[in-house]
Amino acid sequence: MHPGLDTGPMEVIGRINRCAALLQQAEDAPLRRVGLSRPEFDLLGALRRTGHELTPGELARETFSSGAAVTKRLKQLSERGLVERRSDSRDRRVAHLRLTDAGRAVVDDVLPAQLAYETAVLSGLDAPEQGELAALLGELLGQLEGRLGALRG
Repeated sequence: MHPGLDTGPMEVIGRINRCAALLQQAEDAPLRRVGLSRPEFDLLGALRRTGHELTPGELARETFSSGAAVTKRLKQLSERGLVERRSDSRDRRVAHLRLTDAGRAVVDDVLPAQLAYETAVLSGLDAPEQGELAALLGELLGQLEGRLGALRG
């Protein structure tokens, strides 16, 4: 077809896309059991990890999500009684979010099972390989966010 073209980038992107598709198909069994999606759990986990209130913008940055996606997920989590919202006393447009007792309990209950699931998913790679992969993917993610953000802006 085009013998002179380097198809290396297509191989990398293709593998990333295939991994993402397989992970989405398998879904996260422990999360599914408690009726949470991965992005919802990521929001709950960010609130639990920081241990203090966060704004929707801070949650978007913590979870690498768009503001619109965070807003939609927070509405669902609030309706389930897992997250509560408090308006800022100085600026009513700003919301501060925190886990409810029920939200904290869900995270604390599902986290060990979720970590065991993720450990099993990655068990074909040893710890140094996992670290290297995480670092490389983090680097790629940072570059993509910068480039794509500039293209959208």
